[in-house]
Amino acid sequence: MRKLEKVILHCSATPEGRDVSTETIRKWHTVGNGWSDIGYHFVIRLDGTLEIGRPLERIGAHVKGHNRGSIGVCYIGGMERSMSKAKDTMNRGQEATFRNLMVALRASWGELSLHGHNEFSSKACPSFDVQDKFCDIL
Repeated sequence: MRKLEKVILHCSATPEGRDVSTETIRKWHTVGNGWSDIGYHFVIRLDGTLEIGRPLERIGAHVKGHNRGSIGVCYIGGMERSMSKAKDTMNRGQEATFRNLMVALRASWGELSLHGHNEFSSKACPSFDVQDKFCDIL
């Protein structure tokens, strides 16, 4: 197993209220980008359901230069309905699932730092400041 040091939170950059499955994202990444698999290790659906993406044993494809020691988690949403700008659309169910996932990952892998994609890129993703929203679990 590879050494894991951090969790990086992403959004799917899809309109508020539109659910997207892990399989759909997998197709975007494999067919659209030519990757070998979905880039994220976990996907959190609109109803809070946690879906498995790429196996944790495999390096993700979610943040250039930071994939080796990280776990990629993507919540569905992140854009206004009109797709005109980024928006924090993470609902209570998604937030609860993410918090529970962090507890489980830390129980298995030790103290993992938590970051937003926007800390490593000029992108808005995950459409909010992870340090502010999740300051209690950093």
